Amino acid sequence: MTHNAKIPVGISACLLGMEVRHDKGHKRSRYCTDVLSRYFTFRSLCPEMGAGMSAPRKAMHLTEEGGVVRMETTDGKRDVTPLMNDFIQRSVPELSSLRGFILTAKSPSCGMERIRHYTPEGNVLHRDGEGLFAAALKREYPLMPLEEAGRLNDDALRENFIERVFLYDDWCQMVEAGLTPKGLIEFHSRHKFQLLAHCQKTYRRLGPLLADLKSGSLEAIAEEYIDGVMLAMKKQVSRGAHVNTLQHLTGFLREDLSQEDRTHINDQIQAYLREEVPLVVPMTLLRGALRKVHLPYVNAQRYLTPYPDALGLRNRV
Repeated sequence: MTHNAKIPVGISACLLGMEVRHDKGHKRSRYCTDVLSRYFTFRSLCPEMGAGMSAPRKAMHLTEEGGVVRMETTDGKRDVTPLMNDFIQRSVPELSSLRGFILTAKSPSCGMERIRHYTPEGNVLHRDGEGLFAAALKREYPLMPLEEAGRLNDDALRENFIERVFLYDDWCQMVEAGLTPKGLIEFHSRHKFQLLAHCQKTYRRLGPLLADLKSGSLEAIAEEYIDGVMLAMKKQVSRGAHVNTLQHLTGFLREDLSQEDRTHINDQIQAYLREEVPLVVPMTLLRGALRKVHLPYVNAQRYLTPYPDALGLRNRV
């Protein structure tokens, strides 16, 4: 599989180095600008600037009273909630072409989680809120992968987000081309082992769902299917789940590969399980073996190449 076209992904403007924060600073993410920009076409957005605020500006936070959340300056002198809500209503519906969004942590607009809500008096009410813009994105696009830039420093979270973006892009392209039973079955076929690795329970449930596409409307079945897939893909793959999936794929080579080659692959799978080698080692051996045989179904599995190899996401032990 090749990954040629860049994928459209949204990003908080400050992460690209734009001086749009309240202190006229930025929070440039070099991983985004120097690495992910090779594969993603970024659409930058700053909710505060888009809402008509200036840089610099007074710092803001979220207040809550009676279950109503408002965005105000930290000195309590200005309520910018109407401005922010107007921006959200104008901008969010225009983001349907995006395949993911990278947000700024701790922001009252873009923070994805752990955002403090204050009482009108300035005391911390709770610490598990969401930024207003980030919350609107989740409501409007529940399938779209979202992540905070800081969390991309974690190897597992970084791989999980990028894998979900590439899978979601494949789904959107399939739907945009026109949803058909054939297209839905082919999508499931090429992502089947990714699903197995992320969640066996969902894998076992969604297969039968597609077995009889005449049992209901195709659109309803597809919606239930992709809801299940994207929820399962949020789960990080355990080392044991990778081993199980690799062994399943190696089983397809039983008739076409020598005992010596199969043993070598299985030895490296076990070495990965013991944390002696990174996942890329048994994965590369398996992909090399598959090039020697004619197994189109197995070669089409996106589990083997869910994103460009140059990202190096499977290179760590």
